[in-house]
Amino acid sequence: MPTPQPPCAPLKILSCDAARPMARTVARILGQPLVEVEETWFSCGEGKFIIHENVRGDDLYIFQAAIVPAASGARPERSVYDRFVMLLHAVEAAALSDAQHITAVLPYYPAARQDKRKGRTREGISAGLFARCLQEAGATRVLCVDIHNPAIAGMFSPDRCRLENVSLTHRFSRWLRRQGLCGDTVASPDLGGMERARDYAAELKTGLVGLSKERDYTSTSTVLRSTLIGDVDGRDVLLVDDMIDTGGSVVAAVEELKRHGARHVTVAATHPIMSGPAWDRMDALATRAAAEGWRFRLVGTSAIRHPDPPDYYREYAIEPLLAAVIEHINRRGSVTGAQQGEDRS
Repeated sequence: MPTPQPPCAPLKILSCDAARPMARTVARILGQPLVEVEETWFSCGEGKFIIHENVRGDDLYIFQAAIVPAASGARPERSVYDRFVMLLHAVEAAALSDAQHITAVLPYYPAARQDKRKGRTREGISAGLFARCLQEAGATRVLCVDIHNPAIAGMFSPDRCRLENVSLTHRFSRWLRRQGLCGDTVASPDLGGMERARDYAAELKTGLVGLSKERDYTSTSTVLRSTLIGDVDGRDVLLVDDMIDTGGSVVAAVEELKRHGARHVTVAATHPIMSGPAWDRMDALATRAAAEGWRFRLVGTSAIRHPDPPDYYREYAIEPLLAAVIEHINRRGSVTGAQQGEDRS
């Protein structure tokens, strides 16, 4: 067993208000107190962030949640952009406080789907804009989980800031197996997600199928149809994706799987955004499953935590993985080793 390396600098954890429950859990696992901070929003909508403890020379991890679902369908108090700007305030406060290393822990990277122009020349590439903002504020590393496009790492200047994209595949797969939700076939909802689905199928030792998704780009978040590539007749299917937004892709994929004879269907996503009509669509699938005598399960992670979820929803906690990754980074160890380890709480 290799000798543990000494820490690169004293480890400290702090959090923006939106991510405090996650940061508190990670800090507890690591045996660290949260650094005392103050997040303030003025009546005009402007915000500021103050660090109340000395962090000079420290290895600092700043948590933020880009998306925080509101209870009972209420409108969120702060937008994705509000929270991102508050993260910039926190990163700059840490830089001006002379922290040695500053890692922005942002499990869901906002604008990750806006990583290219997709044939439309008069639009921005927001994933790159956000990368430049973070490194200009003073971040030396950004830690995400299952980012939509790993190539976003190339939008950071490696001599200033690096993207650490943490893969959930190994630990999530083991948890799905223990919960009896892995099925015997893994499916991808679109061809772009086939590599992810292939990794899950290899981890779970199951079959693999794919779906070809046809979108209506004249409307936002509209899927016209999905077409199955492979055989699912009589099989229990695990449909895996990195995120669920409005749920249109999920509905189209499940309908196509059932049309070709799939038995039970579990949908698993790292980032269950569940915006707009998503919950109504999932409720309709659950109602249909109950009426027709098959099982529907929806699995998300604590990257985006939902208050009072329905009984068909299951949540996997990512905090033990984040704690392991942070510990390995701080001690100059292997992030791959942290991803392959076992959860601890």
